[in-house]
Amino acid sequence: MLKERVLSGMQASGKLHLGNLVGALSNWVKLQDKYDCYYFVADWHALTTMYTDPSYIRESTKDILINFLAAGLDPEKCTIFLQSRVLEHAELHLLLSMITPLSWLERVPTYKEKQQELKDRDLSTHGFLGYPLLQTADILIYRAKYVPVGIDQVPHLEISREIARRFNYLYREIFPEPEALLTEFPKVIGVDGRKMSKSYDNAIFLSDRPEEVEQKIMTMVTDPARVKRTDPGTPELSPVYQLHKVFSSKEELEEVASGCITAGIGCIDCKKILIKNIFKVMEPIWKSRNELLNNPDMLYDIVKKGTEKAKKTAEETMQLVRESMGLY
Repeated sequence: MLKERVLSGMQASGKLHLGNLVGALSNWVKLQDKYDCYYFVADWHALTTMYTDPSYIRESTKDILINFLAAGLDPEKCTIFLQSRVLEHAELHLLLSMITPLSWLERVPTYKEKQQELKDRDLSTHGFLGYPLLQTADILIYRAKYVPVGIDQVPHLEISREIARRFNYLYREIFPEPEALLTEFPKVIGVDGRKMSKSYDNAIFLSDRPEEVEQKIMTMVTDPARVKRTDPGTPELSPVYQLHKVFSSKEELEEVASGCITAGIGCIDCKKILIKNIFKVMEPIWKSRNELLNNPDMLYDIVKKGTEKAKKTAEETMQLVRESMGLY
């Protein structure tokens, strides 16, 4: 029996961090046992906002691929590949641009949001406006049934569904309308109390050394009311406690909460428990990363094979698309 297909990718715009691991990668690892999963590095997408400085893309791409494998993605169970090595993505993007109304792209929620957020960059480009269309091509070219997203990302998938419907109506039914595979993404707090993000410079990266992780956590702010060790605190006001919710056991969570409220535990002791639990998560990843960094040929072979498989699947779709649109 054929497995239903899942498609997801990560943009090559920087190193991966704990938020990426908890929010996406850990879930991808689980999905690969149940679905026919295609996971890719979106290096073209990185150029939509960072086209003036592409120097980081190659290094980011390598880091992401290493972390895909170190986190537990198995090339025997899923297909791992590079977006830019499968040129059929670009061909489908072009052909879909012939039938997609401009107004559909302009109403995508992130279009104006990103322009406001990244005011220091000139985003009045065709590439930035067409980002959702390239994203649609990424999904449709593999005729994926599911795209793993959080509930807040569902509206962003709707344009892919609309474009699939429009193509199927105008020509013939080739594309399934991709469905959201809703997953619970815990919010991972950064070292400054905001959501963990490389753009906020508040992230614990999967490539950080143990001493770097320890230093970042030990310098985190806690409840500002706890000036002295004997002062009681409020756990919910502490970013450290928010990380405990993700990485510590229920018993440890109760222990640090009670200790904070009663001043029975100091902030340093609280942080040491968190460091221990984060190390448990990261130690197997560090081990795998070191093996991959010392064996670049293995990484190259895995990506080469995955890209060849992805290209074959993409070409099968493009043959149907070309025939449907009257092309040889």
